[in-house]
Amino acid sequence: MFDPNRYDGRMPYRRCGKSGLLLPAISLGFWHNFGHVDDFEEARRMMRRAFDRGVTHFDLANNYGPPAGSAEENVGRILVEDFVAHRDELIISTKAGHNMWHGPYGEWGSRKHLLSSLDQSLKRLRLNYVDIFYSHRPDPDTPLEETMSALATAVHSGKALYVGLSKYPLKKLKKAVKILKKMGIRTLVYQPPYSILNRWPESEGILDWLQEEGIGCVVFSPLAQGMLTPKYYNGIPEGSRAARSEGFLQTSQVEAQQEKIRALGDLAAAQGTPLHHLAIQWTLRSPAVTSSIIGARTVAQLDDCLDALQSTPPDDAALEQIDAIAPGTRGRDAEG
Repeated sequence: MFDPNRYDGRMPYRRCGKSGLLLPAISLGFWHNFGHVDDFEEARRMMRRAFDRGVTHFDLANNYGPPAGSAEENVGRILVEDFVAHRDELIISTKAGHNMWHGPYGEWGSRKHLLSSLDQSLKRLRLNYVDIFYSHRPDPDTPLEETMSALATAVHSGKALYVGLSKYPLKKLKKAVKILKKMGIRTLVYQPPYSILNRWPESEGILDWLQEEGIGCVVFSPLAQGMLTPKYYNGIPEGSRAARSEGFLQTSQVEAQQEKIRALGDLAAAQGTPLHHLAIQWTLRSPAVTSSIIGARTVAQLDDCLDALQSTPPDDAALEQIDAIAPGTRGRDAEG
């Protein structure tokens, strides 16, 4: 059913920190385009095509859709119908922490929310366990020990093989990792937004610290929600993500970055590389980064992004030019 040559070396696999787990250099994310409002058959084709090309890591969260939960439901159906014989070749990750259901237990980092959410995710995904379970965001009110104890329970119960943390600032990240270690749980991976236009993991010293600690880093939004593509060279096209009133990418964000986008596009053209290929390769240049999560609306878009691995990585001169165009700054601008 699937391409027997999918492990022929075209997809590189990287060790996730100092662990035994290998992840593909590019992973497939389900933040957009896999909900009930989207084309189910195209979603199926994208998952199949990704696997054919060596993508073994599928990244989800409880609230992905829309509606919330529907991405997991659709992926669960596809896993059962198409991937049942290949479960042990896949890394399935999910998360809890953003708003998911009504009432006081539907979000954040309480033990109640995280463990209830994990049970719900497993039902939607039709799985007995997930490979990685993340705390999706830090909770300003719940004691960190409680949130970490829920992650530890997920592993001890066999419902998750590994745990991860997403979008935690460095100080809280260090404390969370220390708490988990005392509970006998090693933090496998950290997931931040990271792109040429959003370099806060560098600016805050997170990438350097992760490398020192041997914790893997899987980054999302390497294309800055599509801004690092030719789509936004000359403004905001009709029907694009930024043209829609809902969602995280707003017109003002694109307009604020327009000059940088054009300059980066000119640089990529001079390198003979599409801008989105340059942007993906740029995230993978860091030895701290294990994998870069891409999203896609169609199989053609998926193939195009995966083809970034065939493009020449930016050399030192290009990296210097990128630094001059888009230097690192503090601040986070994505949810994920």
